[in-house]
Amino acid sequence: MSTPGGSAASLIQLLTTDLVGMARGRSMASDDSGTWQVQGVGWVPANMALDPFDTIATPNAWGSGGDLRLKPDMSTEVTIDDIAGRPHLRFVLTDILELDGSPWSCCPREFLRRSMAEMNDAGIRIAATFEHEFTLTDGKVSPAPAFSLAAHRRREPFLSALYAALRVASVEPEVIRPDYGPHQFAVSATAVRGVAAADRAVITREVTRELAESFGYGVSFSPKSRPDGVGNGVRIHFNLRDAANLPVGYDATMPGKLSEIGGAFAAGILRHMPALCAIMAPSPLSYMRLVPDHWGSTHTCLGDGNREATLRIWNAPASFGDAARGLNLEYRATDATANPYLALGALIRAGVEGVRARLPTPPLIKGNPAALSEQERERLGVVRLPETLSAALGALKADSIVHSWFPTPMLQALVSVKAREAAVSATLSAEELCRRYAAVY
Repeated sequence: MSTPGGSAASLIQLLTTDLVGMARGRSMASDDSGTWQVQGVGWVPANMALDPFDTIATPNAWGSGGDLRLKPDMSTEVTIDDIAGRPHLRFVLTDILELDGSPWSCCPREFLRRSMAEMNDAGIRIAATFEHEFTLTDGKVSPAPAFSLAAHRRREPFLSALYAALRVASVEPEVIRPDYGPHQFAVSATAVRGVAAADRAVITREVTRELAESFGYGVSFSPKSRPDGVGNGVRIHFNLRDAANLPVGYDATMPGKLSEIGGAFAAGILRHMPALCAIMAPSPLSYMRLVPDHWGSTHTCLGDGNREATLRIWNAPASFGDAARGLNLEYRATDATANPYLALGALIRAGVEGVRARLPTPPLIKGNPAALSEQERERLGVVRLPETLSAALGALKADSIVHSWFPTPMLQALVSVKAREAAVSATLSAEELCRRYAAVY
């Protein structure tokens, strides 16, 4: 974070992230004696029911009534001054409060906090990070081979500028690299505890969009830019800790080096994974990406280093030095159409369910689970994930435990928004659907 430049007219955006993963909010005069820091700014409950194309979905619990406040969390403030040809970027993430100052039950950041409190009660903490894939376009730069130096160099100085901007924004980027698809890149950051993990996901997306626009690039985090293209995913990496911040997920004597508590946490995620899809892969395009043989994850399975597994164990190399801290679990079946607070919160809740039930570690699956016979999958407890958004909503409806995690108005709005998306998608060609989502994500 840096101080604002000497601009005569200075605005700051107070942002929240809605059920479709979009950062929305209000703009305030940043030199307004700081009253917005204390009082926040007004907000409307039904804004939580907006779909990606700015239609308020019904039914929702709020209609046209009610008032809320967006209260800034000043620890999340981002100010970036040196963006070529543009005024400085300044925004801050917010909590949504009732008028009496209490947390609004449907605030996504509050949902994640409540999920973390449940995890803390189970004696577990988590350090997490979100790895994003995105596509850059401008119609001028030709694609280069996947993962290549040429792909990197053709997008300089943008990539170096993005790395620097994310550092200014306190995201602590680790890697920005060319990825598999044409014009596709990935960015990852260091893991962090608390709500900050999801905050960094929001900040990464917004800073990347700002920088790309300043360079004249189009940028999209959409799960699919075109039907035959490589999809953009988001991978959630996490490491389990105890109250003293010591790792508890590692046991060198166990398969995959995953401890008993780590295995139970993984088993809880797998048990609720079909319903989780409505939270983690919540758009029609998500299911164009989650297909076999694309490393996109299609089944409820745990794998040791297996990129076809939806939940993957990653063990650090010996040179890492601390094997216990170097063991991560990676959830692979999500994308940027998900709200990161709900995604991480739901992941935590599912894992805690597994720990409380003392579920056994699931079998480790090698290779593509789609290649297993039906009998093998049944024996191993491997289930095909929903193949459409409508099917995912059906799985959510059938899972009463997942229901219990969400306030009723939030769940109703989520189902309404996603049902509307599913209905709209049924009227569009695959090409038009990709175009519309690429334009807003």
